[in-house]
Amino acid sequence: MQLAKKENFQSKDPLWAIIFSIVIASVLMVYPLSYELSAWRPAFMLLVMLFWVLCQPAWCGVWFAFALGMVTDLLMEMPLGANAMSFVILAFAVRYFTRDKRIMTEYNLWVICSLSMVAYLLQTWLILIMSGEYVSIIRHWTPLLSSILIWPLVYFGLKKWRAV
Repeated sequence: MQLAKKENFQSKDPLWAIIFSIVIASVLMVYPLSYELSAWRPAFMLLVMLFWVLCQPAWCGVWFAFALGMVTDLLMEMPLGANAMSFVILAFAVRYFTRDKRIMTEYNLWVICSLSMVAYLLQTWLILIMSGEYVSIIRHWTPLLSSILIWPLVYFGLKKWRAV
């Protein structure tokens, strides 16, 4: 009897949390805002992807990042594969550089997320320029600050499903 309770307590299946967080991030990505505020919209899908790749590596990896990137491309009407390629590169880099780290503090995750956000914006900026689209430099880089500042909310909202 005691063993059964212990097994149920230890197995935290994050599947529903992953699905729910993706749905919430999708809604927040397409929620209508004024033109001035929409420039400051954080990259919610990137933040959710980074959380799951960093904190649940057994569940979410490069294929998860690719699928989320494709969904983001479709939601944001960007060239198909732009976010997917950026998400895959970031997921691979994050997993590669943090594979030896056993203890990831909140501060370490915040720094990794901040650097990933800069790399993501740089990658998408280059992809959009190479595809021949007009990119306003100021509007493209404004989500950097808001995404960095919103990361602690994303982290502490999903911290319950972090793998130990």
